[in-house]
Amino acid sequence: MDWKLSLAGLLVGLLVGVTGMGGGSLMTPLLVLFFGFKPSIAIGTDIVHGAIFKSFGAVQHRRLGHVHARLTLWMLLGSAPFSIAGVALAWWLKREYGDGYEDTAKAILGVALVVCGVAFLVKAYLHSSPEDKPFILGSRDRAIAVATGVVGGFVVGLTSVGSGTLFGLVMLVAFPLTAAKIVGTDIFHAAILLTVAGAGHLVVGHVDLGATGWLLIGSVPGVLIGGRFTVSLPERALRIALAATLTLAGVKLVDPPGADVIVLAGAVVAAFAAVSLTVRWLAGRPAERLQTDVGP
Repeated sequence: MDWKLSLAGLLVGLLVGVTGMGGGSLMTPLLVLFFGFKPSIAIGTDIVHGAIFKSFGAVQHRRLGHVHARLTLWMLLGSAPFSIAGVALAWWLKREYGDGYEDTAKAILGVALVVCGVAFLVKAYLHSSPEDKPFILGSRDRAIAVATGVVGGFVVGLTSVGSGTLFGLVMLVAFPLTAAKIVGTDIFHAAILLTVAGAGHLVVGHVDLGATGWLLIGSVPGVLIGGRFTVSLPERALRIALAATLTLAGVKLVDPPGADVIVLAGAVVAAFAAVSLTVRWLAGRPAERLQTDVGP
């Protein structure tokens, strides 16, 4: 199982490095569904793991100039304290309901994944190509940043999901940032937020440190490699595949009637869409190179 954890870490690290999103949304259900972790331990382990490996990505993106520091600070004003509130609620539920809480945690995690998956799908079809110029936050921008932090921080502390999905989606819709700066700011903010939430989970004993170490063996090089290709891959195809993964994992965790059929059908449709977009992207690249060589 140890090397499989590292392989899972590598996969998630690559995705986070490229898109800035999908860390907790993917790793937590992987730990629950494929490695047999209890939801409460999977959530805490993934948050601590994410805090460490995203810190490497955060430093890299900061050096590349992909971080809006002031926006990060305003989001943290809401997300840091409310992530602790989410951890406290998870601890209280575990104490009050014991192992019975694990089923509830599994359902909460599933719902959060479905919401994040839909958000990812929306994001895949939103276009954002503003110029890379200084962005000065106004009063409205600061209010949006803090409010996003409050909601996102609480969800992250409770479920480990949303540190990239929610914040990245809001930044894409609300702020005139380039794709690279959305990814970099997202990872930089997530590294700090997860450090705060991870400390809380360590205190309440919801972390498997051995599993965390094996995950880091794969995720640290993964996020560093992925960060080099932030804007050079077919982003829409990748996001559609990721959106489908999150949504279908959520459906599996909630386990409604016919869940297996839903998961299978959804996986086939998503795979077809992602492959089609990738083929179109690859077909368009030679024309782009030819135009660059010949000139306007």
